[in-house]
Amino acid sequence: MTEIYVDADACPVKDETVRVAERHGLAVHMVSDGGIRPSQHPLVQTVIVDPGSDAADNWIAEHISIGDIAITNDIPLAARCIEAGARVLRPNGEALDEGSIGAVLATRNLMTDLRSAGAVTGGPRPFGKGDRSRFLDFLDRTVQAAKRG
Repeated sequence: MTEIYVDADACPVKDETVRVAERHGLAVHMVSDGGIRPSQHPLVQTVIVDPGSDAADNWIAEHISIGDIAITNDIPLAARCIEAGARVLRPNGEALDEGSIGAVLATRNLMTDLRSAGAVTGGPRPFGKGDRSRFLDFLDRTVQAAKRG
């Protein structure tokens, strides 16, 4: 059975994820190193890991499996989830897969190098209504595809 794993610390689409999961009867794991309010929803398991730079990522990577869905903006975590056979969505609705993750990782690494050299000081554009709407649409389609196998 498909399950949804959310890298929940800075995720702006937690409520939307629960709404879609509820519609499809799927378990959701909200994984964080603290700072999120535990959900009372019966389909949601709040997982609080020990503080640490990759503790939540490691928990997700160790528990996710083929057919599951990960929601994260963390590109290295996305790569690990894809390697485990999971589907990955970013909160803006962008799907990541075996065909796209290499280029996304390379871009992330390049931007990290440019920022550390002082060449780039800006970040991504702000999260907006269109991103939220696109996420809902893509998550629903991703769940349907995962359920078909």
